[in-house]
Amino acid sequence: MTEHLNVVIHEGEGPLALVIHGALGSRSYWNDNIKALQTVCRPAVTELWGHGNSPSPSDSSRFEPSGYIEEFERIRLQNSSEKVWLIGQSMGAALALHYASKHPERVGGLVITNSASAFADPLVWQKRNRSMIAKVADQVENEGVESLRDSWINPGRSKRILPGTLACLDREFSEHTRAGIVGSFRITNYSLPLGDLLTTINQPTLLTNGVHEERFQEHLPRARLIPNLEIVDLPASHAVNAHDPEGWNAAATMFIRQHETKSI
Repeated sequence: MTEHLNVVIHEGEGPLALVIHGALGSRSYWNDNIKALQTVCRPAVTELWGHGNSPSPSDSSRFEPSGYIEEFERIRLQNSSEKVWLIGQSMGAALALHYASKHPERVGGLVITNSASAFADPLVWQKRNRSMIAKVADQVENEGVESLRDSWINPGRSKRILPGTLACLDREFSEHTRAGIVGSFRITNYSLPLGDLLTTINQPTLLTNGVHEERFQEHLPRARLIPNLEIVDLPASHAVNAHDPEGWNAAATMFIRQHETKSI
């Protein structure tokens, strides 16, 4: 039997929107955004392979961006949507951009957050992956997912996230599978930088930039290779939508409403 990503589709006004978290996140990462998004779209909260309730595919090639593109397309078709919006954070943002590059005619627009993996120089990123990121994958393979619970790379340990959402993320961390997290770091992460493909993404794109993540700011020049990019700076770090849900919700809903109105 073919495995598929876990998707939770919420009622809402407007187009279908795939909502995709980053590495070590899960469905509750968007808890403080769903109600606002429902005013402008139908949020389809999608969990990465081996995260939360999504299985780990037996075919490791499905961890590649191409495997995610196939899954996102399956979700679009199953919901009879001519076009979808893509809303992504970190790794989820990079995967959203890959789908938009592959299927531009099927995308209404994008809302993304800080994603070094999307905008890094591919060669520099792959060198980093072979060293630091490979060590994370090795750690999970040898010691299990729990060994990352208190790590700085676990978004669910940020004290800037509202307590209710933080508690949900803490519970859902136990659902992650060893194979899923290893595959995400060893395979997905390696292939995420879009390089010159950024110039092919012509859909309206909003980057909600968490300015407190200083390391990400060096990637903004490459982000601006996206032709129709708008940037909104928010007082947040990497977990932009969870650190400043009020600011993120206002920016995201305004952007989607503005561009959906234009398309009518």
